Amino acid sequence: MNKSIFTILALVLTLFSCSVSQNTVAQKSIDLDNTAIKKAMIKALEWQETHPIFAIHPTDWTNGAYYTGVARAHKTTKNMMYMAALKNQAVHNNWQTFKRLHHADDVAISYSYLYIAMTDKRRNFVDLEPTKKFLDTHLYEPNRWTEGKSKDIKGETILWWWCDALFMAPPVINLYAKKTNQPKYLESMHKYYMETYNRLYDKEENLFARDMRYVWQGTDEDNKEPNGEKIFWSRGNGWVIGGLALMLDDMPKDYKHRDFYVNLYKEMAAKLLAIQPEDGLWRTSLLSPESYNHGEVSGSGFHTFALAWGINNGLLDKKYMPAVKKAWNALAACQQEDGRVGWVQNIGAFPEPASADSYQNFGTGAFLLAGSEILKLK
Repeated sequence: MNKSIFTILALVLTLFSCSVSQNTVAQKSIDLDNTAIKKAMIKALEWQETHPIFAIHPTDWTNGAYYTGVARAHKTTKNMMYMAALKNQAVHNNWQTFKRLHHADDVAISYSYLYIAMTDKRRNFVDLEPTKKFLDTHLYEPNRWTEGKSKDIKGETILWWWCDALFMAPPVINLYAKKTNQPKYLESMHKYYMETYNRLYDKEENLFARDMRYVWQGTDEDNKEPNGEKIFWSRGNGWVIGGLALMLDDMPKDYKHRDFYVNLYKEMAAKLLAIQPEDGLWRTSLLSPESYNHGEVSGSGFHTFALAWGINNGLLDKKYMPAVKKAWNALAACQQEDGRVGWVQNIGAFPEPASADSYQNFGTGAFLLAGSEILKLK
């Protein structure tokens, strides 16, 4: 009994500590110090590289998201520590994807391989053949998802049946199309993206349901938050809007469907701005922040990256600037002295709590993505 009481007290004190920290950040000046930001990003990289973690395998989606953040950090800063980390993992992985060729998660790692190929000009260093094999199988060979044979409550009857997939595969396909100058990949990407959009995007809320379990059908069986709202997962929507920023950054300006992605990005950005909590960090449940009333870093990191990218590329006006600066300062407050980025919700598929000590590599990736665009703000 005493042990249980102490455990509860420890959790309460931890939550209170983060709440105080985040509220303090919200009250401080929102000026940014680029030297401090670069230092925080390198500390995050160093800590994560010495504390490797993944869900299944070093080529899985968790490392895919992490090394996407490392790639973007290098793109902005040109610090060779990032490139060293990228090359080390790629060579260690032998440039392989993970093994499920019809699962979007398992090609996310290829964003880092493509970035190396397009940045480092060393001949015959990068091997993109495993990425090509994956994409050709993923997009062009029949499977039980595209044929609608994998039926369950999550709605696994389309290729990208969960919203996270829109970060995992489309930015890779988009970048591969750019690298190889083969627009057919963009057309296939758009086809499957639209399937997911038409199924999971809520045009009233301008947010994505994670999968069909959270799409309201107008019955008593609909999943909802304790406050009666629809369930919209912060990290799930972070995957989507973060993926949109990555895609638009490399998508041809004259691509015939580009306006669709720009408009979707702007709709989601406006919603995220409207519901951002005062302390700067979005809660794991976007429409029921009181369910777990503390900031969460992975979703907030992706949101911050995407909004800052929009400002830097002229898609969002300056009214977003205070929100983005506030978000970064709150993210930075969740980094521990040794570099660990805490307050990351664990692997999941719906809103759940986090803690000061909960970390994941994709949370570090989101932190690096955010920093990579915050550094460019003027």
